Amino acid sequence: MAKRTPVYFVSHGGPNTMYDTKHPVYPKLQAIGKEITEQVKPSAVVVFSAHWQAERPNTIEVNVSENEPLLYDFYGFPRHYYSEKFPNRGSPELAKKVMNTLRENGIKTETAERGLDHGVFVPFKVMFDPKDNPLTVPIVQVSLFDDDTDAEAHIKLGRALQKLREENILIVASGMSVHNLRDFMMLRGGGMPMPYARSFDEALKVAAETKPGDHRDEVMVEVLKRRDARQAHPTFEHLIPIHIAVGASGEDQGKQLWTLAEASMAWAQYRFGDVAA
Repeated sequence: MAKRTPVYFVSHGGPNTMYDTKHPVYPKLQAIGKEITEQVKPSAVVVFSAHWQAERPNTIEVNVSENEPLLYDFYGFPRHYYSEKFPNRGSPELAKKVMNTLRENGIKTETAERGLDHGVFVPFKVMFDPKDNPLTVPIVQVSLFDDDTDAEAHIKLGRALQKLREENILIVASGMSVHNLRDFMMLRGGGMPMPYARSFDEALKVAAETKPGDHRDEVMVEVLKRRDARQAHPTFEHLIPIHIAVGASGEDQGKQLWTLAEASMAWAQYRFGDVAA
């Protein structure tokens, strides 16, 4: 019987993350990818991204497509960014399992047919380099709710899917621990970290590493109410994936694997649960 898989939250950055091999996050994402392929060895991956919120209220959309072209959902980058490739395949069977599991837990679902957005293929291209560390198992992307301010609903979303981990299915949530794109443009991506980048990133660490249980859920919800929350995240779609990870982790402890506060961003990477020896 397969052991329970851990759950990961990855901070994915922008499309340039795929090419910026000198950025400190690059080897960290590579290491997480190696850990997944060499130690976790999942049979499939269910992934959530900041860049897919459901169109319908109070509904989760699940990608049922077997063929998942890349969605170049970004603007103003060099031409070659828009021809980037990442070999992948979906799984209608796993998508159906996800939908049934959500419905059993009272969550309304709808099917969708789409490709993988850059919140998935950008970090995955670094984590699972097709030449050096390919990911050969199916990937099924699941949306966020349309309301990115409802942290409790996203914790419940993750919790509804936690039993998939008993079937050797890996759950990955992709966002950023701090994400203020407006200030990033103003700062031109450089300079000292904004005060809120450090303060919010640290507060999120404290919350995510709280002992599992109802109190952890409560403090994770409370981070959205901090005075610096709307500075760190003018909108919450890059934050809320970690709430899904917390929910999916159940009674497993969270651990920040690495972080970096940079201008108006922070790059925290988390694992919930242990990697089997």
